[in-house]
Amino acid sequence: MKKHRDIEPRFRESLKETGISSPTVRLFRKIIYAHYRDHFREMPWRRTRDPYRVLVSEIMLQQTQVERVLQKYPEFIRAFPDFAALSKAPLSKVLRVWQGMGYNRRALMLRRLADTVVREYAGRLPGNPEELVKLPGIGPYSASAIYTFVHDRPSLLIETNIRRVYIHFFFDGREQVRDDEIIPVLEKTQDRKNPRDWYYALMDYGVKLKKEVKNPNRRSAHYQKQSAFHGSTRQVRGMILRALLKTPGMTKDALKKTMHAAPENVDQILKALLKENLIMRTRSRYFIP
Repeated sequence: MKKHRDIEPRFRESLKETGISSPTVRLFRKIIYAHYRDHFREMPWRRTRDPYRVLVSEIMLQQTQVERVLQKYPEFIRAFPDFAALSKAPLSKVLRVWQGMGYNRRALMLRRLADTVVREYAGRLPGNPEELVKLPGIGPYSASAIYTFVHDRPSLLIETNIRRVYIHFFFDGREQVRDDEIIPVLEKTQDRKNPRDWYYALMDYGVKLKKEVKNPNRRSAHYQKQSAFHGSTRQVRGMILRALLKTPGMTKDALKKTMHAAPENVDQILKALLKENLIMRTRSRYFIP
């Protein structure tokens, strides 16, 4: 490992003298891949090229720690092994399996996406980012990530760990680094022959950096400190859904008695959940479809 660390001073000297030249890029890749060979993180979605399974992992990994996804992913795949099974499942069942992941709207979007794929694409996920981004719950990053991890084809991916790596190596001493500054560097340094492994390697190195240095992402122009969960709207939403999964048909007053939140907040959140179709109301009682 010491030998690998010795490469970084050579990289920085090359970057200072020649910029993002071929020798600089080779040294950078050498650093990233050396760590990847020694500390590859084993994850079930890294062992598959199945579009459905890669898609599920990408949706789950949005705003959720890898450790929690590692626990939930196998359970979700067992319950809903393909697009057809997920599209036919009641939302209540999908949310029950999803419990513990947070951001329950992702489960709703994933189910809608499965329904769209079954109805409009004969159960086959589109193969290019331009089509993928049209599907419910799929943004530009997820579309590019699915494209790369399923087909092993190059695209430009920036997520929190990748951003951390590039700020650490190429923007030393800079503050307010924008993603549009990182993208040209990413394009010049990416391994176009092995993009799938390259991005996995970058993500793994980003995890290492978070443990060893002051988080470079704090120097990103896009950095936002995560708000407290306790007492938040997100917590109350989760509490309402858990209550309705346990006891369907609760009234608003019954729900309020189970909430540690102001009554007016519960009213607003129930309206939002109804609008998003995460819950439904029959007369004065609430259910999950």
